[in-house]
Amino acid sequence: MPRLRVLAGSSIEDLKPIEANSDTPLKISSDVFEGQIAVYIKGFADADGKVGTSPYFEQAERASVTWSFQVQGRFLKDVSADDVLFGNVFDRPLQLPFGFSAALAFMQIEDGELHKVSPFPPIKPVGDDTSELRYTATGGGNGNGEVEVVGDLIKEGKTNRRSFFKDVGNRKKITFGPKDLITTDFAYGYLLFSPEGVSLGIPGAISIDMMKYWDGQPVRFVCCERRTDDEGTGEEVDGVPWGQVFWVISIEKVEE
Repeated sequence: MPRLRVLAGSSIEDLKPIEANSDTPLKISSDVFEGQIAVYIKGFADADGKVGTSPYFEQAERASVTWSFQVQGRFLKDVSADDVLFGNVFDRPLQLPFGFSAALAFMQIEDGELHKVSPFPPIKPVGDDTSELRYTATGGGNGNGEVEVVGDLIKEGKTNRRSFFKDVGNRKKITFGPKDLITTDFAYGYLLFSPEGVSLGIPGAISIDMMKYWDGQPVRFVCCERRTDDEGTGEEVDGVPWGQVFWVISIEKVEE
């Protein structure tokens, strides 16, 4: 069974090894983002076959979490919430088993929080904190409109976070910049790691051996800026939806 390793960095071309479950973050820096990354994977065996453990998974709130990427940092230029994308990037399409897409619908992502000061990695699970997010309610975002606090809108029952950010107009009114220290926890379940490989466990006691469908290419998780055309309309250019990369986490096969 091939051994796996985790790498992280500020771009796909600039990745460094990071030890999972170590509570020691990897610092990254570029001209668009600076921060630190921590990785937690339950049952993960390193390149030498050693399985690490962490108090991260001992928290009651994380009973269903099996792996997590935590990122804390600042965008060094102003960027709207609508232009920050997160997802997987593959060199070529994966040949996944029938029904896999439906199984992914069960997977949940834990929420992130926004703080001016926050320890990292967080000992306790991050909360749904939008208390410092502000947006221009009127005036087209030109600074002449009334500024409202998203957290206040949620607290008063006028909206909730998910509903608020589903609206593209709301996302475009939120701007992240150098003064905003953002802490996020991309926490997942259902993927089960062990020295024997990786399997997908879904409700109904169904288990799928993912190693049978993996061709060995890196599995990358990328946070990047939405790519726009020269006119700034937000349209994809040459079919590529991403622009500048903010950070990357990659799970790769250890070469023999």
